[in-house]
Amino acid sequence: MADFNLVVLYVDDAQASSAFYQTLLECPVAQSSPKFVVLPLGNGTMLGLWQRDAVVPPSASEAGSSEISWTAPDAEAVRATFEAWTTRGVRIAQPPTAMPFGHTFVALDPDGHRLRVLAPAA
Repeated sequence: MADFNLVVLYVDDAQASSAFYQTLLECPVAQSSPKFVVLPLGNGTMLGLWQRDAVVPPSASEAGSSEISWTAPDAEAVRATFEAWTTRGVRIAQPPTAMPFGHTFVALDPDGHRLRVLAPAA
């Protein structure tokens, strides 16, 4: 079996989403074409941004029906990430909240994809 290494989001505008994620994640583009962009997420995992009108076969799914999650070391790091992202104008769906599984917040990208930052409960 091949190794897992890529998460792909279908987006309205690959270049606009690329700019958003480059700023959000403070990382460069690893690969780019007009309708598909790849950015490194760390540990060999990449984020692909595929312009919805170029997806083959076409997808009927809507943004926001799943989420990408990043692990933070503690609640303070969750809050610091929340503050950094809100300073950059990122839309927030859920502010920092203590939940049974840990301390978390949820942001939204320009297409409405959910971006969760989580410090797991001990």
